[in-house]
Amino acid sequence: MKSPDPGAAPRQASPHSITAAEFDCEVIENEAVNAEYMHIVATAGPLATSVKAGQFFHMLCPKNGPNGPFFRRPMSVYRADPEAGTVAFLYKVTGSGTRALATLEPGDRLDLFGPLGVGFNLEPGWRRIVVVGRGVGLATLAPLAELAAANGIGVTAVLSARSPAVMMSADRFQAIGADVIEVTDAEGTSGPARLERVLRGSIADGNADAFFTCGSNRLLLLLQRLGREFGIPGQVALEQQMACGLGMCFCCVREFRVDDGVAHRRVCWDGPVFDLQEAISW
Repeated sequence: MKSPDPGAAPRQASPHSITAAEFDCEVIENEAVNAEYMHIVATAGPLATSVKAGQFFHMLCPKNGPNGPFFRRPMSVYRADPEAGTVAFLYKVTGSGTRALATLEPGDRLDLFGPLGVGFNLEPGWRRIVVVGRGVGLATLAPLAELAAANGIGVTAVLSARSPAVMMSADRFQAIGADVIEVTDAEGTSGPARLERVLRGSIADGNADAFFTCGSNRLLLLLQRLGREFGIPGQVALEQQMACGLGMCFCCVREFRVDDGVAHRRVCWDGPVFDLQEAISW
């Protein structure tokens, strides 16, 4: 049953002692960031704004005609502001659900269920981390960078995009004092060989206690290889289609490396953040 109040009482939603509720939120802003991505902000109560970096909400996109969308869309939180009582998301308009989402205007209602899933984990002994992301994956990594800064951990952020016109979130990383490196396909700076030189430089300088990534299979494979070579731990936030978001439908099952074998895990229930070396490329 939908809660009419964004501060509704929570209910248990995962095996990790995470609580979640369904929220009837008011849209505050829904505007284009660039030619491909949108930024939506909605009201939220204390439970929603307590979301951890890497967790997600299951968003019910509005109906845009008689054919749906029927299923919710999982979206990692881009920003949570407890003082303002808002949560924000970055999304790319790609299908019927996000096309309908893009039609919402200030004052319209938005149904959110969450916060859900397992977020990022920072070890107290880490001095500096490296985050490497691409596209909308940068939306997931921006809150992580802010969490690291709040815990006294420095951040090197390698931000990748097809072109400067669709590069996102650089200001979020710069605001927390991160060392920001922007690379793009259009400028010929995002190739694996150059990225590897950049990352090896951070490792040589002792500025890579852990790797974090989201949004690119190529980046995942590079960080896994360097992590194995230098014994650097890491985490990856996986993007996956989901139906229920609660682990019941098994729609989001993927294979993971565990010891010498393969395990099947639900991205919504066991993740979406996983150990970097356990993730299998797609």
